[in-house]
Amino acid sequence: MRATDPVAAFVGRHQVATWRFLRVLGCRGLEAEAIVQDALVLALQKGVDAFDDAAAAAFLRQTSKHLWLRTQRADRRRAERHAAAAELAWQRDLGADDGAGWLAALTHCLEELPERSRRALDATYRDGLGRAALASELGIGEHGVRTLLQRLRATLRTCIERRRQP
Repeated sequence: MRATDPVAAFVGRHQVATWRFLRVLGCRGLEAEAIVQDALVLALQKGVDAFDDAAAAAFLRQTSKHLWLRTQRADRRRAERHAAAAELAWQRDLGADDGAGWLAALTHCLEELPERSRRALDATYRDGLGRAALASELGIGEHGVRTLLQRLRATLRTCIERRRQP
């Protein structure tokens, strides 16, 4: 598809924001990619590409949310509550720029952390290391890891909120 293709342009405008929204819901990366593709196909089939961008984005968020909820059979009620809270948070904090400002603030805040703290976050969230393994790597107890991660999340939350305020 050429860049001037209206379908490619529609996908280009909405794919990343829809994927980010699914990640906010708690959807795993590869699953989010598949759901985004399904939602985009449904949107194109229904002619949503003719809508203005805000209406198309809202349609894609709702469609993606419902597609994701279908995968959450084991604990549907919890997933629905989580999805409702995520939708509100998205509209309040991320919707204006599709999360780009939040990611920029997060990147800056991560850079301000000491190396040990960044290593703990990477090991936990990027590498999937459990508390016991991380405790062994850092030379602290498992409860110390839990406390460290709680403090790091609070520090990052405060830093991001401070950077996002006008």
